Amino acid sequence: MPPEIEVPYYSYAEIKNRAYEFLRKYHSSLSLPIPIEEILEFEFKINIVPLPRLHRDHEIDGFISSDLTTISVDEFVYESRLGRYRFTLAHEAGHIILHKKFFKEHVFSTIKGWKEFAQSISIREYSFLETHANNFAGLILVPPTPLLKLFDESVKAAEEANFSFKNHIDVIIQYIVENIAKKFNVSREVIMIRLEKDKLLERIK
Repeated sequence: MPPEIEVPYYSYAEIKNRAYEFLRKYHSSLSLPIPIEEILEFEFKINIVPLPRLHRDHEIDGFISSDLTTISVDEFVYESRLGRYRFTLAHEAGHIILHKKFFKEHVFSTIKGWKEFAQSISIREYSFLETHANNFAGLILVPPTPLLKLFDESVKAAEEANFSFKNHIDVIIQYIVENIAKKFNVSREVIMIRLEKDKLLERIK
């Protein structure tokens, strides 16, 4: 029986540091939205390839080849779901930064090869792999400094509109999340996770 494949483990603090390094090197201005597509194409020389029915047939939005040169993305997401597309690219960037050596040890370039690779990993190890990439994606698309600034501005706007934080907290949170998501060009779910990770919602509850 072959030995179990082990994914390198990173704490959230370690991933945050790697995300900071990534942004300092490739987009130090932190102007929004973070140009993840341009960074991957022009800085990393990544080929982005839309594939028809990738999500419908395989239940994934995208995957990166093991040589880290090509990101395949569901065609519908690529054309019609900008927030999901951007997160997919940022997620795969996470694999490039965090899992480069690990990926290059396992050769695949097709969806069939990727699925065989994914199935060769235990559920626990695969969870590490994907959680790392998701956390990295959230941190580079929604960096802490501009997130805090936009959060404070949104809270101030709600206060000036005379919203009752005591009686309408859910409505206020929804307003804040939607407002911030538009600025970062990501989904509301991504913003909610980032607000929770940075413990910003605790300041108004």
